Amino acid sequence: MSDENRQAASTDPLPHRARQQLPDHPVRVALLDLLAEVGTVTSTQAAARLGHSSGLCSFHLRQLARHGLIEEAPHNGGRARPWQLRWASSDQSDRESPEEFAALARGLEDESYQHWLAHREQAPSEWQHDESFSAVVHLTPAEMAELATSIRCLLADYRERDQQPAARPAGTVAVAAVTRLFPLLGR
Repeated sequence: MSDENRQAASTDPLPHRARQQLPDHPVRVALLDLLAEVGTVTSTQAAARLGHSSGLCSFHLRQLARHGLIEEAPHNGGRARPWQLRWASSDQSDRESPEEFAALARGLEDESYQHWLAHREQAPSEWQHDESFSAVVHLTPAEMAELATSIRCLLADYRERDQQPAARPAGTVAVAAVTRLFPLLGR
């Protein structure tokens, strides 16, 4: 999909710069998702988390930097090159960055899901389905926070495999788990 078509099809409030330059490549989208989650990552860390080679991750991290979406993070020298998301301008206030970050993360989640839908037939037959569901529940703000904590705890057992690839069972692949809890406002 071209950048123009992606921009026209998008209904998310992605920042204009990110929407224009978002690379349409699953490894790059996964790297951006990972950076949005952990803050900084080296190609070696990304490879361990995503199940790709360090060289492949390094190449795509450099391409993302070329697109202006990421930049090298401050570090103490050495061979390791940590990367971080790059904000639109350095004069943005600190309170604007989290909003832009959240919009970018939601856009990447949606982009990853649309990519999955468009290419699911390329997956092995046992992986050609997904588990999508939604529900409207009536909660207080405290209950919503409690539910979010419960979901995070449920996922925590699986998240440990990110740091320990050897602990992953055979046939394991990276799976996106996206949860959004938000109040439905009256129309």
